[in-house]
Amino acid sequence: MAKADRLARLDAHRVDMEGEYREALIAALRTTAAGKWGLFDHRKDRAARAAAAPVVAQLTEIGESIDDAREQLGLPPFGLHAEFLAARGPVGLEAVGEPRQAQAWLDRLLAAPPLTDG
Repeated sequence: MAKADRLARLDAHRVDMEGEYREALIAALRTTAAGKWGLFDHRKDRAARAAAAPVVAQLTEIGESIDDAREQLGLPPFGLHAEFLAARGPVGLEAVGEPRQAQAWLDRLLAAPPLTDG
């Protein structure tokens, strides 16, 4: 029973962390959609990168904790975090700017209820 209780607590903590991650990401996306670049690191702009670094570090820390919990629970990695990391970095000239990209992410995240399975 102790192992089942421990896993149930870990799963509840995972759900809480995923909610915390989603809220932090939405807050960061709102800032970016309002015109502040750096979250997606599309430009080689040291100032924008430095300004976004604490938020990215927070998201990465939470995302890694979620993935650790998911691994212990036999669940797949946290899809939202993996998707965010994949969206970061240099893009081609034809790509939309970070504010428009952030707004598209916001529209998608706010249109759907939070998922807890990936």
